[in-house]
Amino acid sequence: MFKSKIIGAAFFIAFFIFVDLYVWQGVKLFLKGSSIITRRVVFGLYWGYTVAMLSFFAYARFVPNAVGPMVMKFVGSLAFSILIVKILWVVFLLIDDSQRAIRWFGKDILNSKPGVETFQGKDGIPRSKFLNYLGLGIGMLFLGSSIWGIVKGAHNYVVRRRKLKIKGLPNEFKGLKIVQISDIHCGSFWSREAVERGIDLINKQDADFVFFTGDLVNDTSREAEPWLEVFGKIKSKNGIYSILGNHDYGDYVQWESQSAKLKNLEEMYNHHKVMGWKLLLDENVIVEKNGQKLAILGIQNWSAKGRFPKYGNLEKALIGTEDVSVKLLLSHDPSHWREQVLGKTDIQAMFSGHTHGMQFGVDTKFYKWSPVKYLYKEWMDIYKEGEQYLYVNRGFGYLGYPGRMGIFPEITVFTLA
Repeated sequence: MFKSKIIGAAFFIAFFIFVDLYVWQGVKLFLKGSSIITRRVVFGLYWGYTVAMLSFFAYARFVPNAVGPMVMKFVGSLAFSILIVKILWVVFLLIDDSQRAIRWFGKDILNSKPGVETFQGKDGIPRSKFLNYLGLGIGMLFLGSSIWGIVKGAHNYVVRRRKLKIKGLPNEFKGLKIVQISDIHCGSFWSREAVERGIDLINKQDADFVFFTGDLVNDTSREAEPWLEVFGKIKSKNGIYSILGNHDYGDYVQWESQSAKLKNLEEMYNHHKVMGWKLLLDENVIVEKNGQKLAILGIQNWSAKGRFPKYGNLEKALIGTEDVSVKLLLSHDPSHWREQVLGKTDIQAMFSGHTHGMQFGVDTKFYKWSPVKYLYKEWMDIYKEGEQYLYVNRGFGYLGYPGRMGIFPEITVFTLA
């Protein structure tokens, strides 16, 4: 284990230094004509930051519990954002070096052709300087966006309304209002006041039912303890139903024993109970009105992706629903829909989360994009094939990066029709 840590750290340091050495070439271009004092100050700040970051992450990696999770989260996010800025800058420096190499190898041929432009912009700025400015500018735009994503985007809760037209829906359930939230990730929150505003927004929707589709925490059940009172304030006319997500089992923690891990899971079960949420573990609840029935099913995490667990048992959850005309399923991972639900059951709608929309992307009425779309066929918002729906919630919280860029936290309101 220690040896693998050393190898991983060595690769990280080598990559970090390579990027910094390359970017330094761009910095030196800006320093042309500057005084010796200015150059020394910039040199000290630039490489001082590099030494400080490498020292911080080495300390955090090799000294257990030396750095608090919140400090790690924000320092890590800052370092990651600045690294992305540098990588973007490096891309443009590489483009510049490539065209320099081409020009150097073929300068005789290029110079012999009339009408060939020199590598300069319209204002006379050498092309290398233009690309240097462009690379830095795009990088700084990303940095500004990532900071905005933390300060404003993290808790920019958006209420989205969707109508589910379910074939054969009894009149007794038409107009039924369901609010879905997903992926709370209590261990990531840094503003209690902002989260409480989100809870107030949920309650303003006056839901008949509230569905929570998994990932209450990041790693351990203990993360939820300071938030039980807050999320216990969520109101619903007819109940709050919840399931577990892949992060809720404690699978990403190195436990001292199996019994410690099981105790953590038992505490998770109790947290749902304390908040007044009905946790569905491969089971169902049948709602009856004037003789008509609607089944709410919930299964444990089940993913078609190999790196995520397959704990859920859909067949078990379906027991007793054979004569129920309307079935609604809570299942955390959207890949479950195509693998076991679509075309294989009579479940009309599945509610999931898990992807967060990767907390980064474009999310407009006319165009949606995020890197996560290359990992999941169904990755955000609503899908329908035949008479079956899937909804992939964008998530209420955040994981890793403590913010959101372009894809904001979501409260979804469904009306059955």
